[in-house]
Amino acid sequence: METITISTEFIKLQDLMKFGSLVSSGGEAKVLIQEGAVSVNGEVCLQRGKKLRPGDVVSFRGKQYTVAYGDQ
Repeated sequence: METITISTEFIKLQDLMKFGSLVSSGGEAKVLIQEGAVSVNGEVCLQRGKKLRPGDVVSFRGKQYTVAYGDQ
């Protein structure tokens, strides 16, 4: 599982996908989320604005990513 480090209280799902280099653009993230290709904490998520906080797990293309604060 890869860890994506943030410095804010939360990060939106589509922004996490861009920030973590899981996709090349916000448009690509939007389409993939709306097509049901992304899961958050084991459930398919269709909300690109879903707020993710440390401890949340995103599953995408057979890999898992977790969110953590930068100071941990």
